[in-house]
Order: sequence, then structure tokens, then C-alpha cells
Amino acid sequence: MEFHGVFFDFDYTLGDATEAIVTGFRYGFDKMGLPLPQREQVRHTVGLTLEDGYTALTGDDRPERRAEFRRLYTEKAAPLQVEVTKLFPGAAELLSALKTAEIPAGVVSTKRTDTLRAVLEARGVLPYLVSLTGGDLVDRPKPDPQGLLAAVAAQGLKPEQVLFCGDTLIDCETAHRAGTHFCAVLNGTTTRQDFAASGLPVDYMAEDLWALKAWLGLS
Repeated sequence: MEFHGVFFDFDYTLGDATEAIVTGFRYGFDKMGLPLPQREQVRHTVGLTLEDGYTALTGDDRPERRAEFRRLYTEKAAPLQVEVTKLFPGAAELLSALKTAEIPAGVVSTKRTDTLRAVLEARGVLPYLVSLTGGDLVDRPKPDPQGLLAAVAAQGLKPEQVLFCGDTLIDCETAHRAGTHFCAVLNGTTTRQDFAASGLPVDYMAEDLWALKAWLGLS
């Protein structure tokens, strides 16, 4: 393999927490006296921070309301995510193969680090990962490359030695700004055409995680 490290977004890249996310959004909106969002509306906010997802669906950018939404969402969704999140087919096998090949793998996500850790531990894949970088560990969320660059540097690697895998244009821009390679994982709401039209560099578009594993040459 040409890469010395492989890092992943989580939601719609390695795992599907749709049920918890939609439930959390609807709970927060209900408590705030807002019309309940549709499932697909919520799905298209995945990859944004919770605050930006709230603003995208409501047009409300008041700091106090954004903060209130995060609090309510977390109250409902955080424990539910550990229960209902599903890893995508091939995720465990891909992470295990990277571990066997002694290629460090980590997660860089907007999701809270403690939630990531609980979800990954419950699904038995936490030992395959060298690091988790959640949104609570950075000052500037993706597409700012702060979190990805910190995770890469912690492994003693240079950005050009690393592949970042994600499902959104936000992830793609993060990789571009960090100077890493990028693989688009087509598990989410961003299509092959969306990535192609962005003009951002993409090394590979993986239909699923089995395809990514094969492209990386992992047995």
C-alpha cells in the first residue's frame, strides 16, 4: 500500500447513526416549538456541526438557540447512538486488515469523542484504531483541517503519506486543505456526480467499504 496512515470520517463513512440523529433532531425541534424536520432533511445535514445543521434547517443563527438545540439533541441522541448505530458492511474487516498490515487508522469526526469511543467500543472495533478526534477536541470544525492534521502529526506522519476517507464535500475539502489524499465513500447523501462536479481532487470513489479495502490492496 502506498499510504502510511488511513483516517476516516464516521457518520455515513464507517457507520450509520441515522435513527439516533433523526430522533435527536426531532426531539430538539419539538422542545423548541419548531416544526419537526423530515428524515431526508436531517440526513442531508450529516457532516455539519449540530449548530450548523440546526441553522441549515431553520434559518435561525442566534447563538443561544443554536446552543439550546445542541443541548437538547445531545440529551436525546447521545445514549441512543450507542444502542442503534450500525457499522456499514465491511467496516470491521477493513479496520482489522489495516491493523494487521500495521497501517495506523483513526477517526476524525464532528461527533463527540466520547460518543465515538462508546459506539466503536460497543461494536468491537475500537482496538483497531490508533486515535479518535471528535468535534470537541478542535477549535475549528471540518472543513478546517485542524483535527485531521493533529491526528496525522500524532502518528509522526506527513499529510502526503495519508489517505482520508469521507462521504461529504466537507470531508473532501478537509483533505484538500490538509494536503492528504482523499477517498470518497459513497455511503451517504453525496453522490459520485457531486464529488466530480466539486473540482476537488479525489483519488478514488468507493461504492462501499469492501471496494475501498480491495483498492487498498488489503487481504
